[in-house]
Amino acid sequence: MRKALRWLLALVVLIGTVSTAGAATAAEPKAVDIKDRLLSIPGMSLIEEKPYTGYRFFVLNYTQPVDHRHPSKGTFQQRITVLHKDVNRPTVFYTGGYNVSTNPSRREPTQIVDGNQISMEYRYFTPSRPAPADWSKLDIWQAASDQHRIFKALKPLYEKNWISTGGSKGGMTATYYERFYPRDMDGVVAYVAPNDVVNKEDSAYDRFFARVGTEECRDKLNGVQREALVRRAPLEKKYAAYAAENGYTFDTIGNLDRAYEAVVLDYVWGFWQYSTLADCADIPADAKNATDEAIWDSVDTISGFSAYTDQGLETYTPYYYQAGTQMGAPTIHFPHIEKKYIRYGYQPPRNFVPRSIPMKFEPWAMRDVDTWVKHHARQMLFVYGENDPWGAERFRLGHGARDSYVMTAPGMNHGANVAGLVPDQKAYATARILDWAGVASAKVQENPSAARPLATFDARLDKRDVEREPALRP
Repeated sequence: MRKALRWLLALVVLIGTVSTAGAATAAEPKAVDIKDRLLSIPGMSLIEEKPYTGYRFFVLNYTQPVDHRHPSKGTFQQRITVLHKDVNRPTVFYTGGYNVSTNPSRREPTQIVDGNQISMEYRYFTPSRPAPADWSKLDIWQAASDQHRIFKALKPLYEKNWISTGGSKGGMTATYYERFYPRDMDGVVAYVAPNDVVNKEDSAYDRFFARVGTEECRDKLNGVQREALVRRAPLEKKYAAYAAENGYTFDTIGNLDRAYEAVVLDYVWGFWQYSTLADCADIPADAKNATDEAIWDSVDTISGFSAYTDQGLETYTPYYYQAGTQMGAPTIHFPHIEKKYIRYGYQPPRNFVPRSIPMKFEPWAMRDVDTWVKHHARQMLFVYGENDPWGAERFRLGHGARDSYVMTAPGMNHGANVAGLVPDQKAYATARILDWAGVASAKVQENPSAARPLATFDARLDKRDVEREPALRP
């Protein structure tokens, strides 16, 4: 009887324990979906979600103040994308400095650290533009403050280390962000970022074009460029027909003649920005005896005859506005072309922005950033291409910089990256990025030459080709 009673009491305890455990399990909160967590952020709204294996990809709008100094004076919707992997992985904050891509992609640092990626559309690139647009609020501090607010909104969700990155104007953007908000990021990887400290002093570009590549290649390019100006009359007739056929107009730049010369003068720069020495084989070898069609096709392929039409300029109005108000723009000379063939030379950004938008240049803006980088850079990596014209005026480090580096990829153009560095630098740069992201293994910390990207290369996500922007733009 006593035995039976003990058995009965044990059964009651067991049932109670199971019931309690079941109740506890039922009471545990259900895991919140990442989309719900993103949309719970004040000001965040969903545009669309696109599937990608191993990730969640969201295109979102985030409400931003037009003026971060006076948030009550209106807002606009800024597009961002989130390539979500895991809240326990580091996050890369990317901007190209222009429009944001609404398709899943992974920048090189994201592949290296195997992390999440937040991508931001730069303010005033449509549709991320206030209406009406107060263009005086398009400056590098306001854009850096956009990034700061996005970071502050997402950091509670993505708590691990953050690295900012960008290429060309995006590399400039990442640098400006670090200058104004140096406590946000754990590291910066800025690719092919121009640094035009003194806007009126551009001799570095002339020196670059005098020695880039080989003499044979330079002569071929110079010959085509000169010949396109020598044959101005017949090729402008072709241009007029081309414009009429496509509905192109020239109100912003002034006329077809100005647009034609601007396209032709971009030719040599555009080649070295987007092509390699091997591509010289495609350039007409004997420009003087080439057909009009051959000259036209070569210039159109590299520079793009639509670039300085109203329709070609419209998308890039925010860039030209910034180039003409703060960032500066290059001017180069053409010693291989007689002066009688050049009517305008490199035209200033003012010529590419509608006259209804006022512009005034601030020469101190780039000097401030340059001085800050030299004396205060921390955990910053600048990567340049040996044959990229935009690297002729680049960021340089001073004695005050710490754990920061400037590296050059041999033979590479405006698409230079860490993968293109010489092996020792490639491994070391990869090790530093992993360390800044907080995911460097003990082996890598002890021996940087062992550093490798943590994520397997994905041909769709990790496309490495430089994005071609017609006309003279970083």
